[in-house]
Formats: sequence, structure tokens, C-alpha cells
Amino acid sequence: MAEAKKSIMTQAGVDELEAELRELKVNERKRVAQDLKEARAQGDLSENAEYDAAKKHQRKIEDRINELEELLKNVEVVSSENLNGDVVSVGAHVKLMNITRDKEVEYSIVGVPEADLFSGKISNESPIGAAVMGAHTGEVVTAETPAGQQKFKVLSISFM
Repeated sequence: MAEAKKSIMTQAGVDELEAELRELKVNERKRVAQDLKEARAQGDLSENAEYDAAKKHQRKIEDRINELEELLKNVEVVSSENLNGDVVSVGAHVKLMNITRDKEVEYSIVGVPEADLFSGKISNESPIGAAVMGAHTGEVVTAETPAGQQKFKVLSISFM
């Protein structure tokens, strides 16, 4: 059997996933068990929409629990001791000048599982994230994005 791919994550990302896992195991499982109990009490399960909905919700919760457990089992946490303030790496917060669009942008570089563009967190494997990985302040990099090739200048690097 092939070994699962290690996911690179920040400690904050791991903490969030562990909190979600605890919430699902401790509270959500109890809620869905109560929903199932109440639905069973209504009688005939073959035509019971509440029971079907509760079973579907239970499967969804169990699938997410399994997904989180597998992810956390194969995670590699970025050590703050190995971070260099001069080089972009996972765990860095970067301020960039999009030279192509003449627009300043800021991103936190995170591992794939914790990426959330709406929160300003981009993956180290995304087009822009991959382009800036290893770059130094002042360096210009090129990213192949869905919108086409874009150039970025690294304005500053800090760590979370």
C-alpha cells in the first residue's frame, strides 16, 4: 500500500483542524444521535424524511471525521525554528506588488489543507504561492495564474 502524502501545515492550521475534529466527535455526534432518536420515535422509518435527513447528516459527519483524522495523521507542521525572515516559506505573511496589475496584495503562505483565499491564505502549491516560495525581499517572480502570466515583487516578509 502506498504511503499517504504528507501535508505541510502551520501549527495554527493544525490547531483549527483539531478543534473541528473535537467539535464533530463531542457535540455533532451527540446532536445527530438525538435527531435519529427523535426521528425513530415518529414511527415508520421507510417514509420518514427526518430519519433519512439525520442518517445523511450522520454519514457526512463521519466522513469529515475520517477525513480530518487521516489528514492529521499525515501532517508535517512547519517549525517556527526553521523559518528564515529573509525567505518566503510556509508560515510567511508576504506583501507583494503585482507588477502586472500595478496592485499591492498581501497573503499568508500556508499548506494546502488550510488555504482559504477569502481569508488571504494561499497554498504553497498555488500558482502565486509556488512562485514566491524561496524568494527574498525585493525579488521579482513570475507566476502562471489562470488569468495569465503575472509578475510580483516581494515587498516584505513576516511570520505568523
